[in-house]
Amino acid sequence: MTSRKKRAKPESPKARNNLLKARVHSFFVCAECGADTPKWAGQCPACAKWNTLTEKTASRPSSRGPGSGAPRRLTEFSSAVTRLADLKASDVRRRPTGIGEFDRILGGGLVPGSLVLLGGPPGIGKSTLMLQAADRLAAPDFPVLYVSGEESPEQVRSRSVRIGAENPSLLFASETDLEKILDAVRETKPRALVVDSVQTVHKAELGGAPGAVTQIRECAAELLHLAKGEGLGVFLLGHVTKDGDLAGPRVLEHMVDTVLYFETEREDVHRVLRAIKNRFGPTNEIGVFEMTAKGLAEVTNPSALFLGEREGPAPAGTSVLAALEGTRPLMVEIQALVVRTLFGMPRRQVSGVDYNRASLLIAVLDRRCGFHLDSQDVYVKATGGIDVREPASDLAVCAAVASAVTDRPLPPRTVWLGEVGLGGELRSVPQVTERLTEAAKLGFTKAMVPASALRGRAAPAGINVQAFGSLSDALRAVGLAPGGN
Repeated sequence: MTSRKKRAKPESPKARNNLLKARVHSFFVCAECGADTPKWAGQCPACAKWNTLTEKTASRPSSRGPGSGAPRRLTEFSSAVTRLADLKASDVRRRPTGIGEFDRILGGGLVPGSLVLLGGPPGIGKSTLMLQAADRLAAPDFPVLYVSGEESPEQVRSRSVRIGAENPSLLFASETDLEKILDAVRETKPRALVVDSVQTVHKAELGGAPGAVTQIRECAAELLHLAKGEGLGVFLLGHVTKDGDLAGPRVLEHMVDTVLYFETEREDVHRVLRAIKNRFGPTNEIGVFEMTAKGLAEVTNPSALFLGEREGPAPAGTSVLAALEGTRPLMVEIQALVVRTLFGMPRRQVSGVDYNRASLLIAVLDRRCGFHLDSQDVYVKATGGIDVREPASDLAVCAAVASAVTDRPLPPRTVWLGEVGLGGELRSVPQVTERLTEAAKLGFTKAMVPASALRGRAAPAGINVQAFGSLSDALRAVGLAPGGN
């Protein structure tokens, strides 16, 4: 007797839905830092931000065979392990962009295979600077592809005519689809790629609109693999949030090799570009530019810009700081204004100087040096649109405030340099010799520094260095005493 095969029962809708649910899982992604978690929470476990987790869905990989997306073994991804001392170090060959200030903050030029992120407020000049750099970087043996996802070809062409970007080796594409951008790279084989901007690029198979956390993270990862695998220099232009931070997940800044950021506002004619991170050069290096009708022009002598209009004797409340930005010494003018407060609480307002540090220095002047500032409004400013954050600015800020409250000008052609402790003592700062050498080149003849600044080294020629152990001694040496208050 022959056995009959049992007929398979038709799959019910409920079973089909259960199967689909088993193949699709949901997770939650933080819009601030890009971290993901399997469960929702009010606070992100990675960055501790509140109400930033949004739900995402993804398909589970099937495990029915090696070609169906099953997880691979660890050995398939592992590389050979060797001793670090046996590895050969390769020299970094840079490609200068032709813009000296831009090359300075890059560390000397573009490194093949590097990923550079350039951010800044809208209208600050990111696209203009990158179009200028791409035009000068391009050559017959070094083609450059400029991809714009925000502006039409007509807009980009209008800007290129205005700034004189007519290089035939500079290629252009208006595209936002990542796969099409990668196809264009394979077809044209450029040596450098500019993507304006990373927030407009999207991957079709991923969910979410362009600019979403997942889109930015995955697209940046693809471009990172492209840069490292092909030895391609890639520039990514990025937006900023209302708080002034780079938009997108925080992991984006960790993925790239270099992070450049415009510090000044677009209303200022001068632009300060700072290297926040650089794996191939010094950090905190700055480049100074001036916005003109033909694009961004280099400012070769930033000290003259930051010193402002110093024609004739400087008024009371003005001092000069020998600052250091990256590897570049700069002379920066510090201004202070002290007026009688009209309210019960004295006001402290600063621009270009750290607010908390300025408040500490005002307290030191009041308590350690006898300047009664508890009923005075104090305003402090660093000219030229630069942000002075280093402790070396303490002595210059104190000198400017003391000069303003006593209404006595400081000695001309004098630079102030040193950190001030809460006890009123002066502490040394790094690279004093380099700062004083730059000051001497610019015509300064006297420097007020901490007693331990030079540490047995000779002062640079052409400048008289006076060293002091405390803030009160330094101010008393130039005739600033609380009696003028």
